[in-house]
Amino acid sequence: MSSVEKGPRPLFALALATVFGVGYVPLAPGTCGSAVGLLLWRVLPASGLVQATAIAALFAIGSWSGSVAERHFGSRDPAPVVIDEVMGMLVTLFLNPVGWAGAAGAFLLFRIADVVKPFPANRLERLRGGIGVMADDAMAAVYANLALRAVLAVGNRVIW
Repeated sequence: MSSVEKGPRPLFALALATVFGVGYVPLAPGTCGSAVGLLLWRVLPASGLVQATAIAALFAIGSWSGSVAERHFGSRDPAPVVIDEVMGMLVTLFLNPVGWAGAAGAFLLFRIADVVKPFPANRLERLRGGIGVMADDAMAAVYANLALRAVLAVGNRVIW
């Protein structure tokens, strides 16, 4: 850690960015972060206002902590930073009336969109600092949200 990043504040930022260590899982940390997002969705009230507030709060906190983490790890969007995946799952599921089967489908849709990063998500990850860390996943999650809505409409909610 550089002298700029010593003390409790940067450690707290790293704890938030890595979702209290989940990002240090050696295999597929982004998938593990997405699973935390799925669990958070499950415990949040089904209120659109509560979910929107959680998404906005995670975006703000992730932007700050992601910037600290980029400086700490010396790279852009470092793998241990998974707060963006947590937020991404909430965006994917936002205002989609699904149970656990639909949430599992949403999880798969988000992971695909997060890996593929269709335009403009691939451009948003070029933004500097924590904004870039969060923005590309937010955009990928919007695509996953829309894909989930399409699947629900076509499937007439029978399979979900």
